Amino acid sequence: MRFFRFMEGSDRRADTGAETETVRKIVQALDRLEPERARFLAAFAYLLGRVASADLKISDDEVQVIERLIVERCHLEPAQAILVVQMAKTQNLLFGGTENYLVAREFNQIATHEQRLGLLECLFAVAAADSSISVVEDNEVRRISNELRLTHEEFIQARSGYRDYLAVLRTRRPD
Repeated sequence: MRFFRFMEGSDRRADTGAETETVRKIVQALDRLEPERARFLAAFAYLLGRVASADLKISDDEVQVIERLIVERCHLEPAQAILVVQMAKTQNLLFGGTENYLVAREFNQIATHEQRLGLLECLFAVAAADSSISVVEDNEVRRISNELRLTHEEFIQARSGYRDYLAVLRTRRPD
């Protein structure tokens, strides 16, 4: 099974064992960054892409929001952000089913609680990129929140900021 690959030279590999092929490929593309920062960025971008692809397509609006979030939250140059997003998008489409939980577990291990909460906010921003959060997207954000061991209250608090975008709460207009 190819679920786990360890970075050459990483001292954390014996401790976590959670480095995934997806994270490793994005890390290699960003080899100018410190390995720990690159791993964080790779997992962060992948999880944003996971929400974007929850409805089996990633829109241009979602890609733009992810790129903007990577630049703003992770302090990358726009060109680097584009590379990270494209790599994460490709990996998500190719290996999403097998890598989803593993990448979330990796992020959970390397991120602080505040960073996990920041990611949760970003997940909702990506889901709302087209001005509507579908039930499928909302459920995927909830799954990621659970995988990151965030509380239900933390999920609801982040979700409440996007209440107006939730498709399930929108009233239907008569035809």
